[in-house]
Amino acid sequence: MATLLSFVHKKTTLLLFFTWLQFTAIFTILPTTAQNSTTLKGTNNDVDRVALVAVKSLIREDPQNVTSSWNHSLHFCQWQGVTCSRSHQRVTLLDLSSRGLVGSLSPWIGNMSFLRGILLHNNSLNGEIPEQLGRLFRLQDLHLNNNSFEGSIPRSLSNCSNLNILHLGINKLVGRIPNEFGSLTKLRLLIVHKNNIAGGIPSFIGNLTMLDTLSLGGCRLVGSIPDVFHHLKNLKRLAFPENELVGTIPPSIYNLSLLESLFLDNNKLHGTLDANLVLLQPRIQELSLPDNQFTGTLHPSIFNSTELRTLDVSRNKFSGKIVINPPNLCQFVELSLGFNEFGSGETDEMKFIKALSNCSKLEMLDISGNNLRGLLPKPLDILSTSLYFLRLSSNSISGYLPSSIGNLSGLTTLDVSHNQFTGTIPERIGRLENLRRLELQENNFAGNIPETLGNLSSLIELHIGMNKFNGTIPSSIGNCKKLIALTLEQNHLTGIIPKSLFGLTSLSISLNLGGNYLSGQLPVEMGNDLSNLNELILAENRLSGELPSSIGSCSSLQNLDIRGNFFQGSLPSTLRSLRALENLDLSFNNFTGLIPRFLELLPLESLNMSFNGFQGEVSRKGVFANVSAINVEGNSGLCGGIPELRLPKCSSNLPNGSNKLSLGIILVIAFVAILFFVATVTFAFFCWRRRKGDELHHTANTVDEMPLIKISYKMLYDATNAFSVNNVIGKGSYASVYRGELDFFSGIVAIKVLNLHRQGGSKSFISECEALRNARHRNLVKVISCCSGSDFEEYGLGSKVSTSGDIYSYGVLLLEMVTGKRPTDPMFNEGLNLHNYANAAMGDRLVEIVDPILLRNNCTDCALSTNKNGEEMISIQTEGSLRMMLELGVTCSKELPQQRIDITSVIHELHLIKDVMLSYSTG
Repeated sequence: MATLLSFVHKKTTLLLFFTWLQFTAIFTILPTTAQNSTTLKGTNNDVDRVALVAVKSLIREDPQNVTSSWNHSLHFCQWQGVTCSRSHQRVTLLDLSSRGLVGSLSPWIGNMSFLRGILLHNNSLNGEIPEQLGRLFRLQDLHLNNNSFEGSIPRSLSNCSNLNILHLGINKLVGRIPNEFGSLTKLRLLIVHKNNIAGGIPSFIGNLTMLDTLSLGGCRLVGSIPDVFHHLKNLKRLAFPENELVGTIPPSIYNLSLLESLFLDNNKLHGTLDANLVLLQPRIQELSLPDNQFTGTLHPSIFNSTELRTLDVSRNKFSGKIVINPPNLCQFVELSLGFNEFGSGETDEMKFIKALSNCSKLEMLDISGNNLRGLLPKPLDILSTSLYFLRLSSNSISGYLPSSIGNLSGLTTLDVSHNQFTGTIPERIGRLENLRRLELQENNFAGNIPETLGNLSSLIELHIGMNKFNGTIPSSIGNCKKLIALTLEQNHLTGIIPKSLFGLTSLSISLNLGGNYLSGQLPVEMGNDLSNLNELILAENRLSGELPSSIGSCSSLQNLDIRGNFFQGSLPSTLRSLRALENLDLSFNNFTGLIPRFLELLPLESLNMSFNGFQGEVSRKGVFANVSAINVEGNSGLCGGIPELRLPKCSSNLPNGSNKLSLGIILVIAFVAILFFVATVTFAFFCWRRRKGDELHHTANTVDEMPLIKISYKMLYDATNAFSVNNVIGKGSYASVYRGELDFFSGIVAIKVLNLHRQGGSKSFISECEALRNARHRNLVKVISCCSGSDFEEYGLGSKVSTSGDIYSYGVLLLEMVTGKRPTDPMFNEGLNLHNYANAAMGDRLVEIVDPILLRNNCTDCALSTNKNGEEMISIQTEGSLRMMLELGVTCSKELPQQRIDITSVIHELHLIKDVMLSYSTG
């Protein structure tokens, strides 16, 4: 007893000494406060007032002005956030939580010895936790969580023997949890999660027998979980997630019969779960074990629990059949079994979904990333109407997606991607008005994309690529004004891209339409509403025209991929505005001109400009300095660049290209080139005749009276030196064209040009055909037969002879040349004629109507190839040239004369075709 009295006396003396020392320090540091105080008379409660003033002095920011009342106009017990005891007028509670305070915690807080609660959580306080808190032996609740406190956890807190709650979570604390905390036997709640705590889980935890909640998650703790939980009979919540713990779950944890929540997420734990888990822990409500290495099966008793609400075992190695027979009192809210090895191969392994019909509170169901196969149960709306998250992706589920899916009106996420679903998307999916994320990619869905997708006004992401959808892209998708990502790649979609897609200002992640059969030109305003877009992929389609200058408005664009289309012209200068661009792929198009210098200024990591018609000097700066980052092959007009590119040195005479061309391209090139040569000869001939006073429009009814007969095949042959390449207008290698039916083409050219340049003449194309009936040039029988009066519809119908009729006949002849069909073909009936037949194929059916002789005749490098689906595809170069000829033929053969273009426009178009052909031959 004497010893005890001596200890108490010493402690009392020491306390009085510290009190005197504190007063001395306060009066020294805060003389103004002391002098102005009218209530300071040496009483104990003045210590609290001065301590509060010291606390206020270290708060740098007080956005809610919580300490504005801390002045002399009020007694400190009336200050906001301060609670005092009635009897002693001493501060018992300091509550400044969630006030947005910035600053540090004053050590003088340790002087308020009557404090039972300090609530400073949810602020931005930093610095170290004051050691002086250890003086507060009456302290029961200490909440410093969700701040930025640094340094180690003060050992002195172990002196606060009455602590019930110690919450230090979400700070920047380092070091170990002091072993001295084992003396805090009254602790009910110990939370230190989300700090940088070192070491492992301290074994002193086993001494804290009053613990209700223990959370040490996100602290980088290592080692195994100590088997020290035998005496923690009151423990209800145990959380060690986001650490680096290894080993198995110790047996003592399974013996916590009052345990309601167990969180061991994201560690390196392994082993199997005790089959009697639910029996040993009948009150378990939350079992969260994702991102570990657990194996074995899940015993059916786990799914039969009447208390379990959350079961998350995703991303482990669990296997076997999922057997669910929930009782009538099924409480499941979240069931996450994704990315394991579940699956038995049995025909009824999807039966468990139907068994969940008793779980009326179910909100989340995730079975993705397993080995499940079979059909979904019908109807699917047996599931809870509260279901908002349904993920079935990355399995082998087959069959149709039930239309009853449209009745799960609460869904916000539906993911059935990476399966084997077939059939169409049910129209009723448009009823899911709350849907924000829809993922159907990598299945075998077919048919049209339903217009009802436009009803999903809350949709944020739509991913339906890598299926077999056909038809056009519904313009109604433009109604989904919240979309940030839209991917439709690798389908069989046709037609033009709806302008409404380019008007989705919300798009920020990706717009991917690549790998389809989309055609047409990009709208000139396409980039005006896509300023936030990060990725634009239009690759491997049939898009044409020039790249709109408005694309420069896509200021956030990092990835632009338009390879494998028919884009032409030079690159717009507005591309220089794409300051975020990292990857640019322009390959396999028809771009021409110089490589813009501004490309070297962009932060490009990869640039593919291969197989176009670019020319000129290649830069050595920026991305062009890295040979692994650029590709410029297939542009024979380029020179210079870094040595690794092996391009020729730049000079005034650039080398011709030596790329091998298919026969189809060669024939078309030759046709256009010879046309211009004969046009020149013919024009000179008519000028000579005019000088002689020969009236070319004089009536002539016989072959002998026609000037046309005076230019024979031999004359053409001799005049061109056997059609030598030296006499061809333009550059390129055409020698291989002078075989087979060359005179067929030259005959066609002679007929066309000799008439089309007779502006104002009285004789027409049909007259020359009549004249050629008696001509017996080698292999011109085909030409003569094609000129029969019945072939040319307008003249055959008795229309008046005119130059517009010549244009019409010229167009028909072009169509015959491309299609290999005559206007009298038996297939043309009931309103279908050669013009309509060709016009209908202008979109995506070109390969179906092209004369095979233009694609396969005597070629070793055929223009026609087969894609991955076994469908015939024309090469990009051949399709481009034939499409232009087909368009010219259709334009010339329009029904109404006023709708046809004149000869000047025809010549202009032929010039364009020639230029395109020359770009192919030199590219």
